[in-house]
Amino acid sequence: MILGISKDSMASHFKFSQKLDLNFHLLSDPDKKVHEYFDVIKEKKLYGKISLGTERSTFVIDENRVLVKAYRRVKAKGHALEVLKDLRESLD
Repeated sequence: MILGISKDSMASHFKFSQKLDLNFHLLSDPDKKVHEYFDVIKEKKLYGKISLGTERSTFVIDENRVLVKAYRRVKAKGHALEVLKDLRESLD
């Protein structure tokens, strides 16, 4: 199962999911509890200004709820293919 989680509202997720015709669920974490649990709230620097933001990350969790692999500071381009390749290799 694939899940996406962000601090955005469910209404925002619905619009985004419809726009991109996503085939997985997006969950809302406005109180940042899941973000804190996975330690993805990090300092970010943009134009010299430091603020807190979400570090884009992917976590592979098995059917026993065990963390199998963590990908941190990921870039969207090519990342899905990297994860898919790793998952296929782990099944061999």
